[in-house]
Amino acid sequence: MNLENKTIWITGASSGIGKALAMELSNYKVKLILSARNVAQLESVKSQCQNPVNVKVLPMDLLKWKDSKRLVEEAIGLFGGIDVLINNAGISQRSMAADTELFVDEKIFAINYFGTIALTKALLPHFITKQSGHLVVISSVVGRVGTPLRSSYAASKHALHGFFDSLRAEIYHEHIFVTLICPGFVNTNISINALVSDGSVQGTKDKATANGLSPEHFAKKAVKAIKKEKQEVVIAGKLEILAVYVKRFFPRLLAKMIRKVAVT
Repeated sequence: MNLENKTIWITGASSGIGKALAMELSNYKVKLILSARNVAQLESVKSQCQNPVNVKVLPMDLLKWKDSKRLVEEAIGLFGGIDVLINNAGISQRSMAADTELFVDEKIFAINYFGTIALTKALLPHFITKQSGHLVVISSVVGRVGTPLRSSYAASKHALHGFFDSLRAEIYHEHIFVTLICPGFVNTNISINALVSDGSVQGTKDKATANGLSPEHFAKKAVKAIKKEKQEVVIAGKLEILAVYVKRFFPRLLAKMIRKVAVT
């Protein structure tokens, strides 16, 4: 894909991976739409992008997924169309399944799964009419390999893989591409904002997260995958990549490894 003159909409763009993607993509001749709940942080990201005049801020909250149709109409109106949607917004988890209140599981799915597919479904008619478009989903290695303390987070990411793999087959003849990107540990605030068993946020950064890839390094690799229109890519450290392959070829061995691995 030639990114030049494309309009790219990024959710969860106020910090972390979303911010890094915005900064990296702004190096190309693109138009950007940045969405998240925190407008002040979005404006800050906009000001740091190359050519801020080509960047628009569109506040959104994935928990309010019934607003998706209106948001899509607003997004299309900002630059006259959308070429790429990067579904990046989401929330993580740090709690044992047996201890986690059910409303916490519901909230994780409402944001990570229903919010993402609602926005995607609302945008699909636009892509089908244009007979072009690219849907990018920032999933996770735990969308391939479930680990302790992330039961519903992993489940929501597994669900995204199932949905978008099916969708890819359905919209192939509409010339719409789907790319699933699976980060491993990336040094962002994801663990600080992760939900614990009672629905409150953890408030601290995990050591594994702090030692992860830099958001900037991840963003460069992610943009390359988008340009190549890859179906799925894992962008992670050696151990996370190893886990994906062990899961495929030696699942019983991985089950033993996962019991002992440091996931925080």
